Parts: sequence; structure tokens; C-alpha cells
Amino acid sequence: MAMSGMKQRLRAGEVLGGYVNIIPSAVSVQALAAAGADYVIIDQEHAPTGPENLHAMIAATQGTRCAPLVRVPKRDEAWVKPALDLGAEGICFPLVRTAEDAAHCVSLMRYPPRGRRGWGPFVAHARWGAPLFEYLPRHQDDPVCMVLIETVDAVANIEAICAVEGVDCAILAAFDLSTELGVPGRFDAPEFRAAAAQIERAVFAAGIPLGAIAFTEAQTKDILARGYRLPVHGFDVLMLGGLARQAVEWRTAAR
Repeated sequence: MAMSGMKQRLRAGEVLGGYVNIIPSAVSVQALAAAGADYVIIDQEHAPTGPENLHAMIAATQGTRCAPLVRVPKRDEAWVKPALDLGAEGICFPLVRTAEDAAHCVSLMRYPPRGRRGWGPFVAHARWGAPLFEYLPRHQDDPVCMVLIETVDAVANIEAICAVEGVDCAILAAFDLSTELGVPGRFDAPEFRAAAAQIERAVFAAGIPLGAIAFTEAQTKDILARGYRLPVHGFDVLMLGGLARQAVEWRTAAR
């Protein structure tokens, strides 16, 4: 049994589409994975996802090519270590502002002497079908290090962040970045467009896969045409709410 191979697929130049799981439900993850998601980002930064939910949600991708990533609340071993030890295939790090922040993220995912991850894959080894003491040599380099670019500082330091060895991919977090720029949700504002262009230039030049929200077909076509390779197609809770509101509109129109 092997991981989904997300890191290898990224290195091969594939375009991978995914979703963010806010609902703390293995059923929600399973539905997205079975539908063909290449990855899910299980959220612990803004969602009520605890350790019991987290393990079940990670396990719900079993038997698919969907990579379970976990967005931790902060760059802290207390959050990163258990996520990886429960079998996560990668970590999504928020609020990466500098190259030093990015290097810290990478170190939390690697075992000494290359990093500072504590050894204890008592759950992960079984998930990936490796004997306990073979987990480290087989899989220590497999987890994906994803960084969120969501602050003005990150934009200013984007070239240095991209130069950090071990950063596998980046996501332009449009909601947070537009908010910090003072134009929340206005993705057509000049300030946001300039920041996005600066991010794109640096990330593409570094050869790092870049992702962004792509909730519609038009948004998906737009970012893929610009060179993005990690479209984020939705948040499960927003998708559910949107479908419910649509049904209300149908009923209202039929009266």
C-alpha cells in the first residue's frame, strides 16, 4: 500500500483539483474522495475538527487517489506531528510570512537530523502498509508541504519563500489576502490584482505548483490558463449551503 503519490504527481506536472473540508465528517471526505478529488484539505484552523474526527476523515480517503492534507492552526509541532502520525499525506500551513517561516514548516515534517518531527507513526505505519520501523525510511519524504500565501508580508517575501527547499506547493489564499489589503472579497481590485501578479511571477519562476480558489467553470479555466495547477473547487459547508439555497429558489419560482 502506498500514499496517493501527490508529491510525485506534482513533480510530474499534473493539475490536481481539491476541496476544503470544514464539516468534521468522514462521510463528507469520503464523498469528495470517491467523486474524484485529487486532494482534500481537512481544516483545523477554522473548523471544529478534533483528533477523533481527524483520524476518521483521513482514513475516509482510503482506496482512492485522494490525498488527505491537514490545515493546522499554526506552525507548531503539537499540531503537525499528530496529523502526520494519523496518516495525513501533507500539511497545509497558514500565515507563512517569511522564508524563515517556510523553513520552520519544512522542519516540522522531517525527522532528525534533517528536521524536528518526533518519531511515533503508530497509526500512520498501518495506514500505509509499512512495518513500524520501516515507516521512516519508506515514507519520511512523501508528505506534501503546502504553504498559504495570505499576507502582505508573504507577498513582499514571496521570492525568498519559494527558494526554501522542501516547499512543495503554494496556495494564493484570496479571502485572507484581499482582507489584509483592505479590499475583502474584491478580487478585481487593483491592489489585489497587483499582489496576485507578484505572487504568480515568483512562484511560476521557481517552478512550484500554485493553487487558488476555482469555484466555477470560468474561474477554473482562467487560473489554469494562467499556469495554476492546484484549483480549489470548493468548501464542503459552502457547497451544501449553496445547494440548499438553490432548492429554495426552485420552490419559490414554482409558486
